[in-house]
Amino acid sequence: MLLVGLTGGIGSGKSTVARLLAGRGAVVIDADDLARQAVAPGTDGFERVVQVFGRDILTPDGDLDRRRLGEVVFDHVDRRRELEAIVHPEVARLFMEAVEPYRTTKDVVIYSIPLLVERGMVDAFDVIVVVVADEDRRVERVVRDRGLDRDEVRARIAAQVTDAERSRVADVLLDNDGEPGELEVQVDRLWPELTARAAAGR
Repeated sequence: MLLVGLTGGIGSGKSTVARLLAGRGAVVIDADDLARQAVAPGTDGFERVVQVFGRDILTPDGDLDRRRLGEVVFDHVDRRRELEAIVHPEVARLFMEAVEPYRTTKDVVIYSIPLLVERGMVDAFDVIVVVVADEDRRVERVVRDRGLDRDEVRARIAAQVTDAERSRVADVLLDNDGEPGELEVQVDRLWPELTARAAAGR
Protein backbone atom coordinates (compact mmCIF):
# COMPACT_ATOMS: atom_id res chain seq x y z
CA MET A 1 0.00 0.00 0.00
CA LEU A 2 1.13 3.51 -0.83
CA LEU A 3 -0.43 5.94 1.64
CA VAL A 4 -0.85 9.42 0.16
CA GLY A 5 -1.82 12.47 2.16
CA LEU A 6 -3.83 14.88 -0.01
CA THR A 7 -4.32 18.36 1.35
CA GLY A 8 -5.09 21.92 0.37
CA GLY A 9 -6.93 24.94 1.70
CA ILE A 10 -10.65 25.56 1.38
CA GLY A 11 -11.58 26.06 -2.28
CA SER A 12 -8.22 24.79 -3.58
CA GLY A 13 -9.72 21.88 -5.50
CA LYS A 14 -8.61 19.09 -3.19
CA SER A 15 -11.95 17.31 -3.52
CA THR A 16 -11.71 17.47 -7.31
CA VAL A 17 -8.26 15.87 -7.20
CA ALA A 18 -9.58 13.15 -4.88
CA ARG A 19 -12.43 12.45 -7.29
CA LEU A 20 -10.07 12.30 -10.28
CA LEU A 21 -7.73 9.91 -8.47
CA ALA A 22 -10.64 7.71 -7.40
CA GLY A 23 -11.70 7.54 -11.04
CA ARG A 24 -8.26 6.19 -11.91
CA GLY A 25 -8.39 3.46 -9.29
CA ALA A 26 -7.21 5.01 -6.04
CA VAL A 27 -8.86 4.16 -2.74
CA VAL A 28 -10.00 7.51 -1.30
CA ILE A 29 -10.72 8.08 2.38
CA ASP A 30 -12.09 11.51 3.23
CA ALA A 31 -11.38 13.03 6.64
CA ASP A 32 -14.54 15.15 6.46
CA ASP A 33 -16.62 11.99 5.94
CA LEU A 34 -14.94 10.37 8.93
CA ALA A 35 -15.60 13.48 11.01
CA ARG A 36 -19.30 13.23 10.15
CA GLN A 37 -19.33 9.54 11.08
CA ALA A 38 -17.58 10.35 14.36
CA VAL A 39 -20.51 12.46 15.55
CA ALA A 40 -23.40 10.77 13.77
CA PRO A 41 -26.60 10.39 15.82
CA GLY A 42 -26.38 7.35 18.05
CA THR A 43 -22.60 7.45 18.45
CA ASP A 44 -20.69 8.24 21.63
CA GLY A 45 -19.21 11.22 19.81
CA PHE A 46 -22.65 12.66 19.15
CA GLU A 47 -23.68 12.27 22.78
CA ARG A 48 -20.50 13.95 24.00
CA VAL A 49 -20.89 16.89 21.60
CA VAL A 50 -24.45 17.46 22.80
CA GLN A 51 -23.33 17.15 26.41
CA VAL A 52 -20.54 19.73 25.92
CA PHE A 53 -22.28 22.19 23.58
CA GLY A 54 -25.93 21.79 24.51
CA ARG A 55 -29.03 20.99 22.52
CA ASP A 56 -28.97 24.36 20.77
CA ILE A 57 -26.59 22.87 18.21
CA LEU A 58 -29.21 20.32 17.07
CA THR A 59 -31.61 20.64 14.15
CA PRO A 60 -35.35 20.14 14.72
CA ASP A 61 -34.82 16.55 13.48
CA GLY A 62 -32.24 15.89 16.19
CA ASP A 63 -29.15 15.91 13.96
CA LEU A 64 -26.15 18.14 14.53
CA ASP A 65 -26.57 21.57 12.99
CA ARG A 66 -23.06 21.76 11.59
CA ARG A 67 -23.34 25.37 10.55
CA ARG A 68 -24.49 26.40 14.01
CA LEU A 69 -21.77 24.32 15.67
CA GLY A 70 -19.22 25.90 13.34
CA GLU A 71 -20.37 29.36 14.38
CA VAL A 72 -19.99 28.42 18.04
CA VAL A 73 -16.41 27.15 17.73
CA PHE A 74 -14.91 29.14 14.86
CA ASP A 75 -13.95 32.30 16.73
CA HIS A 76 -13.41 30.63 20.10
CA VAL A 77 -10.19 28.66 20.39
CA ASP A 78 -11.12 26.97 23.66
CA ARG A 79 -14.46 25.79 22.33
CA ARG A 80 -12.86 24.56 19.11
CA ARG A 81 -10.35 22.57 21.12
CA GLU A 82 -13.19 21.01 23.11
CA LEU A 83 -14.78 19.87 19.86
CA GLU A 84 -11.50 18.63 18.43
CA ALA A 85 -10.83 16.63 21.60
CA ILE A 86 -14.04 14.73 20.90
CA VAL A 87 -13.80 14.38 17.13
CA HIS A 88 -10.11 13.88 16.34
CA PRO A 89 -9.45 10.69 18.34
CA GLU A 90 -12.54 9.08 16.84
CA VAL A 91 -11.55 10.16 13.32
CA ALA A 92 -8.10 8.63 13.90
CA ARG A 93 -9.72 5.35 14.98
CA LEU A 94 -12.04 5.30 11.95
CA PHE A 95 -9.10 6.05 9.66
CA MET A 96 -7.07 3.14 11.03
CA GLU A 97 -10.06 0.86 10.52
CA ALA A 98 -10.54 2.09 6.95
CA VAL A 99 -6.87 1.64 6.02
CA GLU A 100 -6.36 -1.78 7.58
CA PRO A 101 -7.76 -3.91 4.69
CA TYR A 102 -5.26 -2.33 2.26
CA ARG A 103 -2.04 -2.60 4.27
CA THR A 104 -0.75 -5.71 2.48
CA THR A 105 -1.96 -4.66 -1.00
CA LYS A 106 -0.39 -2.66 -3.83
CA ASP A 107 -3.21 -0.12 -3.74
CA VAL A 108 -2.79 3.63 -3.75
CA VAL A 109 -4.71 4.87 -0.71
CA ILE A 110 -5.48 8.59 -0.63
CA TYR A 111 -6.35 10.28 2.65
CA SER A 112 -7.96 13.61 1.80
CA ILE A 113 -7.42 15.77 4.88
CA PRO A 114 -7.67 19.57 5.04
CA LEU A 115 -5.72 19.90 8.30
CA LEU A 116 -2.83 17.57 7.54
CA VAL A 117 -0.20 20.21 8.33
CA GLU A 118 -2.09 21.73 11.26
CA ARG A 119 -2.41 18.34 12.91
CA GLY A 120 1.28 17.47 12.48
CA MET A 121 0.59 14.40 10.34
CA VAL A 122 3.27 14.91 7.69
CA ASP A 123 5.32 11.88 8.76
CA ALA A 124 2.30 9.55 8.60
CA PHE A 125 2.35 9.38 4.78
CA ASP A 126 4.55 7.97 2.05
CA VAL A 127 3.70 10.86 -0.27
CA ILE A 128 2.19 14.30 0.41
CA VAL A 129 0.22 15.94 -2.41
CA VAL A 130 -0.72 19.59 -1.95
CA VAL A 131 -3.24 21.43 -4.12
CA VAL A 132 -2.68 25.19 -4.34
CA ALA A 133 -4.62 28.03 -5.92
CA ASP A 134 -4.83 31.80 -5.81
CA GLU A 135 -6.81 33.05 -2.81
CA ASP A 136 -9.27 35.14 -4.85
CA ARG A 137 -10.00 32.17 -7.07
CA ARG A 138 -10.54 29.99 -3.99
CA VAL A 139 -12.95 32.52 -2.53
CA GLU A 140 -15.00 32.66 -5.73
CA ARG A 141 -15.19 28.87 -5.92
CA VAL A 142 -16.46 28.51 -2.36
CA VAL A 143 -18.97 31.35 -2.74
CA ARG A 144 -20.27 29.70 -5.90
CA ASP A 145 -20.27 26.09 -4.71
CA ARG A 146 -21.17 26.38 -1.00
CA GLY A 147 -23.12 29.60 -0.78
CA LEU A 148 -20.91 31.20 1.86
CA ASP A 149 -20.26 34.94 1.74
CA ARG A 150 -16.82 36.24 0.84
CA ASP A 151 -15.93 37.51 4.31
CA GLU A 152 -16.74 34.13 5.83
CA VAL A 153 -14.59 32.34 3.25
CA ARG A 154 -11.66 34.69 3.81
CA ALA A 155 -11.96 34.17 7.57
CA ARG A 156 -11.76 30.42 7.07
CA ILE A 157 -8.74 30.77 4.81
CA ALA A 158 -7.06 32.98 7.44
CA ALA A 159 -7.69 30.32 10.09
CA GLN A 160 -5.79 27.68 8.09
CA VAL A 161 -2.07 27.47 7.40
CA THR A 162 -0.95 29.18 4.19
CA ASP A 163 -0.28 27.56 0.84
CA ALA A 164 3.39 28.41 1.38
CA GLU A 165 3.42 26.41 4.62
CA ARG A 166 1.69 23.47 2.94
CA SER A 167 4.05 23.66 -0.03
CA ARG A 168 7.07 23.28 2.23
CA VAL A 169 5.99 19.74 3.18
CA ALA A 170 4.78 18.70 -0.27
CA ASP A 171 6.29 15.92 -2.34
CA VAL A 172 3.95 16.90 -5.18
CA LEU A 173 2.37 20.30 -5.87
CA LEU A 174 -0.73 20.56 -8.04
CA ASP A 175 -1.54 24.05 -9.32
CA ASN A 176 -5.27 24.66 -9.65
CA ASP A 177 -5.20 28.24 -10.94
CA GLY A 178 -6.09 27.21 -14.48
CA GLU A 179 -9.03 25.55 -16.20
CA PRO A 180 -10.43 22.22 -14.89
CA GLY A 181 -8.80 20.34 -17.73
CA GLU A 182 -5.36 21.60 -16.70
CA LEU A 183 -5.76 20.07 -13.24
CA GLU A 184 -6.75 16.75 -14.79
CA VAL A 185 -3.61 16.77 -16.94
CA GLN A 186 -1.53 17.11 -13.77
CA VAL A 187 -3.43 14.21 -12.15
CA ASP A 188 -2.83 12.13 -15.28
CA ARG A 189 0.91 12.71 -14.88
CA LEU A 190 0.81 11.96 -11.15
CA TRP A 191 -1.19 8.74 -11.25
CA PRO A 192 1.45 6.51 -12.96
CA GLU A 193 4.06 7.76 -10.49
CA LEU A 194 1.87 6.75 -7.56
CA THR A 195 0.99 3.33 -8.98
CA ALA A 196 4.66 2.64 -9.75
CA ARG A 197 5.64 3.47 -6.18
CA ALA A 198 2.81 1.33 -4.82
CA ALA A 199 3.88 -1.61 -6.99
CA ALA A 200 7.48 -1.21 -5.83
CA GLY A 201 6.40 -1.04 -2.20
CA ARG A 202 7.94 2.38 -1.54
